[in-house]
Amino acid sequence: MAESASPADAGLNALMTRLRSGAPGGSPGLLALLVVLVAGFSVSIPGFASGATLQSFMLQLPLLGLLSLAMVVPLITGGLNLAIIATTNQCAMLMVFVMRTLLTPEAGNATLLGVILLALLAGLLLCVAIGLVTGALIAYTGVHPILVTLGTKSLIDGISIYLTRGQAQSGIPDIFARAGTALVLGIPVSFLVLAGAAYLLGLVLRKTPFGISCAMIGSNIEATRFSAIDTRRVLVGVYTLSSVMCFVAALVSLALFNSASADYGQSYLLVTILAAVLGGVDPFGGFGKVSGLMIALAILQVISSGFNQLGLSPYLTAAIWGLVLIAVMAVQTIRPYLSFGRRR
Repeated sequence: MAESASPADAGLNALMTRLRSGAPGGSPGLLALLVVLVAGFSVSIPGFASGATLQSFMLQLPLLGLLSLAMVVPLITGGLNLAIIATTNQCAMLMVFVMRTLLTPEAGNATLLGVILLALLAGLLLCVAIGLVTGALIAYTGVHPILVTLGTKSLIDGISIYLTRGQAQSGIPDIFARAGTALVLGIPVSFLVLAGAAYLLGLVLRKTPFGISCAMIGSNIEATRFSAIDTRRVLVGVYTLSSVMCFVAALVSLALFNSASADYGQSYLLVTILAAVLGGVDPFGGFGKVSGLMIALAILQVISSGFNQLGLSPYLTAAIWGLVLIAVMAVQTIRPYLSFGRRR
């Protein structure tokens, strides 16, 4: 009699099956939907398919895109990080505080550069600390990531609002204001930052042992433990990487708004989950591609831009986004049963 498969072998086989099957609809389906949306809005809205619309698109997408990248890493492991907005805002406020406190009107270029680098270092260290603490709580206590990150979100938001009295913090150097609107060959710098971050994160998740471990944890964490992988260390790394992406998002937020506040971007939290799920990231973990996420973000931004130019209420856009999320989850739920019926 053949020996039964070990838990590690079963987990690895399940992971490989999920990776081969791909996301529901796949990237070709998402690209087709994007083309249909652009064509439809171009027909109904004069000038929609123009350079001005494309440049506006590239200016609006980076912040949401970076926050979505911060969300997709824990999602692949079957977790969630509800503290990405709070972490981003507190990081931005800390950087504003450092620059505003240490810079004087007569400061020279060398001093200006030194203070900016010090502010960036402070923001990065804050995000790393938040990620390490969050990851350690999840990995070593066994508490569900939703509860842990909900607690850290409330803690971070509470501290931020208490220290700033809920007021926006301004006073950053002009270099940040110029960076927010700077163009390189007609492409906004913030969009290039998003593209670079997406490319690097995609490489990490698809080509490194850490990324493979993330997918294995999302597929079957018990089998991953039997595979001699330190799942606790990986989970700490997951939430640290998510927080580092929040640091990059904080830089873009400062460049775009020239200020920082605990209230900025709060409406983006659920949209990051929507974009990830629409892009093929399994909300239960184990599978996800950055390329699918980026196409999904483009789809959502095209819908938002089209509705805005049609003069429709932004609340209707939010409703459509929610309907899309429900539809995608429904398809993911019934798809295995349809595949089983075809096999029979």
